[in-house]
Amino acid sequence: MAGPIEIDVWQGEIAELEVDALVVGSSESLFMTTGAAASVKRHGGTEIESAAVAQGPIEPGRAVVTAGGHLAAPYVIHAVAVGHDRRADVDRLGAAVRAALAFCEPLRLHRIAMAPLGTEYGAFRIEEAADLLVAAVVAAAAPPLESIVVAVAHPNEARAVVDALARHRASV
Repeated sequence: MAGPIEIDVWQGEIAELEVDALVVGSSESLFMTTGAAASVKRHGGTEIESAAVAQGPIEPGRAVVTAGGHLAAPYVIHAVAVGHDRRADVDRLGAAVRAALAFCEPLRLHRIAMAPLGTEYGAFRIEEAADLLVAAVVAAAAPPLESIVVAVAHPNEARAVVDALARHRASV
């Protein structure tokens, strides 16, 4: 069993973080049109989206990786937690988190930033997504990954993630 993973919460644009990789939610077609993905494309360049789209479409619960373009982070992981059906599916969300984390070992990622997956298109409320994300990260994170920054855009999202972390700590 791996040691505990450090999980921090940061409010701001995920694209500004200096980590080994950014994990953003994506549609099955891998276009970067909403939320954190749109921020990453805006800051890192359209070549990130072009490289992702060239690998798609993919099914919900899967992820692809691209170079980070003009970002400080050398990689962007595009995880599909919500399909075109816009349905909140706990299994898909967990699979998307695991698929994103699976890139950590082969790419030797020690520190990543992750947007709250599953909130794309309003499929999950932030409180649900935060609980599921924290549980999935704690269960699936393994070396070389040491820490994750959950990057949120709004104070209510930060509160939801902090609350999810507190609930998780209380249950162990």
